Amino acid sequence: MTLNATTSHTVGPYYHIGLTWLNREDLTVAATLGERVAISGQVVDGNGDVVNDAMLEVWQANAAGKYDHPEDEQDKALDPNFEGFGRVPVDAEGRFRFTTIKPGAVPGLKGTTQAPHLVVLVFARGLVKHLLTRIYFDGEALNGDDPLLACVPAERRGTLIAKPDAQGVHQWNVILQGTDKETVFFDY
Repeated sequence: MTLNATTSHTVGPYYHIGLTWLNREDLTVAATLGERVAISGQVVDGNGDVVNDAMLEVWQANAAGKYDHPEDEQDKALDPNFEGFGRVPVDAEGRFRFTTIKPGAVPGLKGTTQAPHLVVLVFARGLVKHLLTRIYFDGEALNGDDPLLACVPAERRGTLIAKPDAQGVHQWNVILQGTDKETVFFDY
């Protein structure tokens, strides 16, 4: 008997089936500890055309820098009111907005420290597998020492950094392909 690999399929548009019950535009509840932050943006393709069926999946540590995951063995407190996970769909114009807390710093490899960040998976029609990226916060003192951010060429780091607007909402866009402004995505 020979086992053959099945062909690849795109992640959309059928990811909506069975997944929408996980959509949450507010990852917090009233008792969640930490500084609330709102993040807003738009998903576009390399031509600047709106991607109106994308979904962002967000994973992050709590305000103390601890993940709600059994493999996080740090001696830091878990926040029973924060899961560190949510899914956010885009609207017809490819726009999204969600509220979460600013995470604490987390350990990196070989004793390094990672700056506060959100891990973001991007799902959309036409992608064979989801894309992995991060959101860092503008002006964060630890950004300069973050080992993963340091691997990104200086001229591309801005695609990973959310910047607050006049109302304090952090702006961050996802550009899928084709330009020098394309969001940095990571292999996993």
